[in-house]
Amino acid sequence: MCGIVGYVGPKPAIDVVSEALRRLEYRGYDSAGVALIGDGELITEKRAGKLTNLTEAVSARGGLTEPRTGIGHTRWATHGAPTDRNAHPHVSRDGRTAIIHNGIIENFAQLRAELEGQGIEFVSDTDTECVAHLLAAELDGGVDLSEGMRRVCRRLQGAFTLLATHVDEPETVVGARRNSPLVAGVGEGEYFLASDVAAFISHTRDAIELGQDQVITIGPDGLTITDFHGESAEGVPFHVDWDASAAEKDGYEYFMLKEIAEQPRAIADTLRGRFDTSGGIILDEVRMSDQDFRDVDKVFIVACGSSYHAGMVAKYAIEHWVRLPCEVELASEFRYRDPVLDRSTLVIVISQSGETMDTLMALRHARNQKARVLAISNTVGATIPRESDAVLYTRAGIEVAVASTKAFLTQLAACYLVGLHLAAVRGIKYADEVAAVVAELAGTPEKISQVLEAMEPVRELARRMGTADRALFIGRHVGFPVAMEGALKLKELAYMHAEGFAAGELKHGPISLIEAGTPVVVVVPSPRGRSLLHDKVVSNIQEVKARGAAVIAIAEEGDDVVAPHVDHVVFTPRVPTLLAPLLTAVPLQVFACELAAAKGLDIDQPRNLAKSVTVE
Repeated sequence: MCGIVGYVGPKPAIDVVSEALRRLEYRGYDSAGVALIGDGELITEKRAGKLTNLTEAVSARGGLTEPRTGIGHTRWATHGAPTDRNAHPHVSRDGRTAIIHNGIIENFAQLRAELEGQGIEFVSDTDTECVAHLLAAELDGGVDLSEGMRRVCRRLQGAFTLLATHVDEPETVVGARRNSPLVAGVGEGEYFLASDVAAFISHTRDAIELGQDQVITIGPDGLTITDFHGESAEGVPFHVDWDASAAEKDGYEYFMLKEIAEQPRAIADTLRGRFDTSGGIILDEVRMSDQDFRDVDKVFIVACGSSYHAGMVAKYAIEHWVRLPCEVELASEFRYRDPVLDRSTLVIVISQSGETMDTLMALRHARNQKARVLAISNTVGATIPRESDAVLYTRAGIEVAVASTKAFLTQLAACYLVGLHLAAVRGIKYADEVAAVVAELAGTPEKISQVLEAMEPVRELARRMGTADRALFIGRHVGFPVAMEGALKLKELAYMHAEGFAAGELKHGPISLIEAGTPVVVVVPSPRGRSLLHDKVVSNIQEVKARGAAVIAIAEEGDDVVAPHVDHVVFTPRVPTLLAPLLTAVPLQVFACELAAAKGLDIDQPRNLAKSVTVE
């Protein structure tokens, strides 16, 4: 998640903006930049890497304490590598308009082609630069910055928060939002715009949350809000009563809770702009031809931890949709067992950081064996994407908590996209069939939100189980890897002995672990999509209940068969069977987080664990 800030007021803008960017560092970034208006001049500095690189450049330049209007940005790359030229702000050709942007402009390719047809030369690889040139063209037509922003926004598709400033309006910053957060801060004779309140909490605690498709203008005389068509609008005022640390977490007690809550938006960002006009799937970087994908005769998925569980779900989707044999491998074991790979093998590597050493070494082994490699990662420009033949970025934004939540769900979504891409390119699914799955995927963010709204009983259940020392998780089909992920979350967060099993394996050993009161979490298949497996899981539930287990079921809404056989049931909305993990994993995340909190443990930084494992 990029960080943005805008300021108009009596203080040196460089000081306010620089402080705000430091407060937004927790969101994660790969470059940073500022734009200031002073003496009829637009002044910009931007640098890849840490904020200290920008700070040093600003200090070396000197003389930047006079401007009282400024915008600043920390970038998490989506379009274009994390370099100086791709860092924000982006400036119009005449050097008079500056733009910063969070989100994704879905129709940027068409807009860029149009602008290049007008003779405009682009100096970056970003979607954002299109907005700077479009806005400059509107201003050249005689409208002010606010109206220019409204006109440009009406042309944009996708998710965006935009801030703009222009030399002809030196005491004005204009912001706009669609599907991406923007808040305003109201101080004493000063005004702020930011991606969240952490940016300005040291200056004011009075804030306004902008609504969907709204444009806000701040200046020395106050602020105005309209919709994209110029009609007067209102934001939602609120007072921030959190401390600075809590402000970074949007008021949540832990980053993990915040990141769980961000999952609907994260999934939407993963899916955004992925589908072309012919129904095809768009990857971020492709150094493989369609024929290369058609030549694939076997797929390996290689990953670690939660990413491995995402890969296990992907196996079900790929084999069902693409009809290719697919194996899922732990990256730490892959190259040491001498797997059989060749030019017709596709190796899909999954890594949130893009730097996981086990996965990187597996990738290099696959490349040495002439296999093709497709990477799923959250970090643009990381080593794993750079060394792969194709890349799909999850766009989840920074995940601060060590235990993966939104990174895991966005990896699931990315795996589904890869499966659909293979099915479409190889002619296994027609465009309308792909479109039907895409439509179901597009509806999952709203359904995840529904799950999150109904989590209080899960939290209460977890608090009551705070004294438990172990738990079992079982599932079938795609519920099996979800069960493994649920067990992993308890291990990571609550330091409990927790194991995930395929439900059909109970009688082959694990059932001996059941005794009176043993918590058993069951991920129940859909009675509609997998009726045979549903009946078998109900039998598994009866087996563990007969031995005294306390059974918690994650079941599809409308499943009236399960409830009489379990102690607690959590219902999730109906989705196609293969997509169910996007919903069923969420209660298990909340359960583990709340149970660990009940034990008084460190949720965001569990003992002995690190976010990115960069050694084998």
